[in-house]
Amino acid sequence: MQLLFVANRIPYPPYRGDKLKIYNLARQLSKEHRLHLIAFYDDEDELKYEGELLKFFEKVVLVKQSKWQSYWACLVGFFSQVPFQVLYFKNSRFKKKLKKMMYKHTYDGIHVQHIRMAQYFKEPLPKNTILDLPDAFSLYWKRRVDRAKNSFVKIFNKVEYHRLLNYEKRMAHYKLNLVCSKEDLGYLQSVHGIKNMALLPNGVDTETFAFSTAPHQKNRILFTGNMDYAPNIDGAVYFTEEIFPLIQKEIKDVKFVIAGQRPVRKILELANDNIEVTGFIPKLNEMYASARVVVSPLRIGAGTQNKVLESMSMGVPVVCTQIGFEGLNVSNGEGIFMETTAQGFADAVLKIMRDDILRAKMGVQASDIVQRNFSWEKIAAQLEGYFSSPQ
Repeated sequence: MQLLFVANRIPYPPYRGDKLKIYNLARQLSKEHRLHLIAFYDDEDELKYEGELLKFFEKVVLVKQSKWQSYWACLVGFFSQVPFQVLYFKNSRFKKKLKKMMYKHTYDGIHVQHIRMAQYFKEPLPKNTILDLPDAFSLYWKRRVDRAKNSFVKIFNKVEYHRLLNYEKRMAHYKLNLVCSKEDLGYLQSVHGIKNMALLPNGVDTETFAFSTAPHQKNRILFTGNMDYAPNIDGAVYFTEEIFPLIQKEIKDVKFVIAGQRPVRKILELANDNIEVTGFIPKLNEMYASARVVVSPLRIGAGTQNKVLESMSMGVPVVCTQIGFEGLNVSNGEGIFMETTAQGFADAVLKIMRDDILRAKMGVQASDIVQRNFSWEKIAAQLEGYFSSPQ
């Protein structure tokens, strides 16, 4: 098959969720199929990655979208009903270049990444066009509304939530709409009544994040992610202020490590003798291997979390909130604990910190779950099947 990927960001380096997914899907599918890519970039420095992309894509078209262009598009559309998430990626040059690619080439399938890029495809849609959301974005913004404390922020979040809720209705136009967890799928089907939906989970590079037998630090708790991303910022602050003190009462020398690129001031200010903020980590697998337990204390967001899958793949037990847990299709305690209260979360972390046998058992369970269900080879084969199935 000849497939076209339409991405909202240049998928390299593969350090964040949206880049990670496209990069790894392409890496697998390019073994048997011909792939083309059109994507945005916002910094000239990103053009140096074109060579990396050409290892998997026969044709790569990159379109500049600077931040000021995005802000201007949002300003112009301020009083429209289009979500700001969509306006941010509105670009006439991108539209023209995409149209030219589709005129010159016959694609057997088109992978449209994120609801942000749905604006470039009107009815009647090209054959075999699939929208990979991958999360229920209105659910994500609904949770942001619930968590916002500042009145202005709460109003803005509420406006964006309602715009996204209405905009999601255009999903019905696509052959298929993909989300990465049962929670997202159930929510969107319930809210919109759309039936043409299926699952495409996030995956893991099971070679990079292979089961680890390296010695770890018995007092180390790890949280990873991009630390300029609102859900991660909220999660780190929540853990530091409400959960970590409960753990410190029981284990005085416990260490909490916040590892991730671009930490904002709010994150940097959390650092103290027991809390380390690392910034960017080039070899995240080594950081996972050093941890006794990985935590995902997210209260905002949707979908399956890469940080959870990567650590589980390496055999490091995880404690998480309900966000993303349903997408794992496991029972609570099967390689991962899911807790919804600060005390319950702290107690689960303490169980793993104190019990070597429990940690080892959960680690083996976690790694086995990921190896069987979340390798990129299996996720790519699943997407290939969706493209190959009849309309």
